[in-house]
Amino acid sequence: MIDEIVQAARKMFDTTHGGFGHAPKFPHPGALDLIMDQYVRSKDKDLLEVFSTTLEKMAQGGVYDQLAGGFHRYSVDERWVVPHFEKMCYDNSELLKNYIHAYQATGSEVFAEVARDIIRWMDEWLSDRERGGFYASQDADYSMDDDGDYFTWTLDEAHAVLTEQEFQAACLHYDINEVGEMHHNPAKNVLYVRASVEDIGKRMNLEPQAVVALLKSGKEKMYAARLKRPTPYVDKTIYTGWCALCVSAYMEAAKALALDSARQFALRSLDRILAEGWTAERGLSHVIAYSEASAEKRMVPGLLDDYAFTAVACLDAYEATSDLSYFHFAQNIVDHMVQWFYDPTGGGFFDTAKADNPQNALGVLGTRRKPFQDSPTPAGNSVAAIAMLRLYALTNQASYREQAEQTLEILAGAAGQYGIFAANYGIAAVHLSQPHSQVVIIGEDQLAGEFYATAVQSFSFGRAVIKLTCNQAVAQNLPPALAETIPNLPALKERKTVAVICQGFTCLPPIDNVEDLKRKL
Repeated sequence: MIDEIVQAARKMFDTTHGGFGHAPKFPHPGALDLIMDQYVRSKDKDLLEVFSTTLEKMAQGGVYDQLAGGFHRYSVDERWVVPHFEKMCYDNSELLKNYIHAYQATGSEVFAEVARDIIRWMDEWLSDRERGGFYASQDADYSMDDDGDYFTWTLDEAHAVLTEQEFQAACLHYDINEVGEMHHNPAKNVLYVRASVEDIGKRMNLEPQAVVALLKSGKEKMYAARLKRPTPYVDKTIYTGWCALCVSAYMEAAKALALDSARQFALRSLDRILAEGWTAERGLSHVIAYSEASAEKRMVPGLLDDYAFTAVACLDAYEATSDLSYFHFAQNIVDHMVQWFYDPTGGGFFDTAKADNPQNALGVLGTRRKPFQDSPTPAGNSVAAIAMLRLYALTNQASYREQAEQTLEILAGAAGQYGIFAANYGIAAVHLSQPHSQVVIIGEDQLAGEFYATAVQSFSFGRAVIKLTCNQAVAQNLPPALAETIPNLPALKERKTVAVICQGFTCLPPIDNVEDLKRKL
């Protein structure tokens, strides 16, 4: 199944501009993640070409906000130049994961920089900094009469805020001309990367570092000027599932790039979901907060996506903190998901919970379905299976694996026909078919930090990295599958820093130096 989905992506790949298919061109984060996973396992250069070209071209295009960071919804052309200007939290969360994973898979700092810029934009525009939580979206326009005017530039607008040299460099770099790309106003230019620093240096007879300095100062001035324009509306609704996707993305970035501020905000956001949107009696709420402060607070029952995405975010938080309460939340949420959404007869999960009162069903909207297609967020059944397989790896509770397998069996005959729209199904299949592993690091010194940096350096689905102090390990701050082994290590009595790799419920002997850990990984 995995091979079929990857093959479908290869066939759709645009070798010139990156991405899949033709205009309009959407990001397909699940497909990129699956391709990266297969590249890391196989070192197939063609797969490297697919994801690296796509991510590079997207980041150079107008679909990426060159001034503020963050991605617009999609591109109306195949070159990623002219976007639909709306910005969604879920696009940016999943693309953030892509750029982090690409950085892990290739070591290219270009991907890490884009990831940092996505976080910069989300921090500024889509985050409740005070209470935690991620907002839903930012509109494309500020009125019915404009089309991306906030984001686009005329030659005169750029000239008005830049010095002559900055203006010349910016025009070359972002392709700002008298005639731009916007049909409703041909003078408006979408900013995208047309010329490299080297090319600009040759044209302007400047050293590369001088060009970089001009572009940096020019970018800052243009962004400051843009902030004074009428601004598209930000929908400050906090949806449980979308917020959980952002939490997981921030955790990934914090782990790979050592961004403690991203980690702290992700945890605060998850804590808000659990405090305001979860009770054991009623389960998860679909909405944590509405955009308008005056909106009536009401309980809207959570959907399958809310449960699956939040369970995964809780597992990510456990791995990031070794705080067992997050593991328990994940288990409780998954158990409720199974109780209320799982089909014990046919397998798989419905998108809505069992109806207490059939009269509440909203016509065709009340028809329960089993979502397997990514559109555009990851499919609920695929992520539910991933959550259960990750829980199985930490508990050795066979029911989680069995229900995940039964869920994936439903689409097994047809997943290849879905192609890239079943990419997260393919990722779930990787979790099912490949041995799960945990890297448990015990210690508080510099060596423990080096072990952790080594373990999170590479990209791998199905590998958990957990860092504990000796006291936490002795106190069994561990899920059941690891609690059987780790507390009995002689290294704990000696207060010695070690790394232990466990795979398939069997742990290898402790490792006490970084080179050994690299080799074993």
